Amino acid sequence: MTSGAAGPLVGLKIVELGHLVAGPLAGSLMADLGAEVVHVEPPGAGDPARRVGPQKDGIGLWWKVGARNKRSVTIDLDHEEGRDVARRLVAWADVVVTNFRPTTLERWHLDFESLRAVNSTVVVLQVSAFGATGPRRALPGFGKIGEAWSGAPHLSGSPGDAPAFAGFLLADAMAALMGVVAVEAALYRRAADPTFDGEWVDIALFEPLFRMVDWQVPAYDQLGVAPTRTGNDASIAETALLDTFSTADGEWIVVSCGNHAAVERAAALVGEPSYDDRARTKAAMRAWVAARPTDACLADLDAAGVPASRIFDAADIVGDPVYAARGDITTVEDPDLGPLRMPSVLPHLRHTPGRVWRAAPALGEDNDLVLRDYLGLDVAEIARLQERGAIGGSRPA
Repeated sequence: MTSGAAGPLVGLKIVELGHLVAGPLAGSLMADLGAEVVHVEPPGAGDPARRVGPQKDGIGLWWKVGARNKRSVTIDLDHEEGRDVARRLVAWADVVVTNFRPTTLERWHLDFESLRAVNSTVVVLQVSAFGATGPRRALPGFGKIGEAWSGAPHLSGSPGDAPAFAGFLLADAMAALMGVVAVEAALYRRAADPTFDGEWVDIALFEPLFRMVDWQVPAYDQLGVAPTRTGNDASIAETALLDTFSTADGEWIVVSCGNHAAVERAAALVGEPSYDDRARTKAAMRAWVAARPTDACLADLDAAGVPASRIFDAADIVGDPVYAARGDITTVEDPDLGPLRMPSVLPHLRHTPGRVWRAAPALGEDNDLVLRDYLGLDVAEIARLQERGAIGGSRPA
């Protein structure tokens, strides 16, 4: 089977020894840009992500986009011969992505030093709850634990209310993004340095999001007080006007002015002479928005040069002309669901764009391709490994 992969990473070979979100999302981002990504799943059940999130007729919709542009191969990593097959994949690959616990990888002899023994220039992206070093390295943890450790929920929400978590897996997503940045940096070094002897990217789930909230530690260090929730008050920017407001239609918009000129325009629009009194200007804006339908309100704000937007939901996104003009939503023909809309390849690389060439594969759909063509296993060896339970059976495409 040939792929329709396109983009700057065509030719890059990646094997994923992981499941759920943080590791596989990193692989997904690189697959979108052309990398050949082989996702290893346990025979029978497959990746638990296949059953997470909204479903239609028992088909996981999140999985369809999360595992797009990848190959699925079924290997039992609890089986010694299955791990041998995985090591052969590592020898074939340029990059390994994993988000199993460090102690599990060590028990399986699939930790960084073991992988480098079979591929001396391999780049390993390892995401785990608390990182591969430190006193909590053996403990499990999922995305919301990482989010909690980052400090972000402590800063999110209104004073006196409970800390607010993001409505999606923010820590996992940030770990994937930072992981891709680190992998590409390592690949650049590999290309530039003839003495390159592999790289181990070790990410704890909380660390990328912690890095994004970069001002909280120096603020505590110098002021002696931990920053906390201020709602939409934008207290770290004294000149800012930021809040959500309900329109006469009962919809919500956000007004977000980040400099003095914008907030003065906002104040003038709602009849305030200046923005000297933040609370009074917000109250005036609240009353002004509440008296107007959403579209008229946004048109007046745009005309006045005040940055504002409705709070989008998925229906808004799918119907929005800017998303359409940017080509941010694509339609993929899926064997289970038919035409299926999902996000396009992002970011846009205008000269060497990536491509969505398949939705998520069926479990083990690429067993023959990977085992025979990529690894060179013959029919008899594949049959023996299947009989012993080390790998799953072949599935038709």
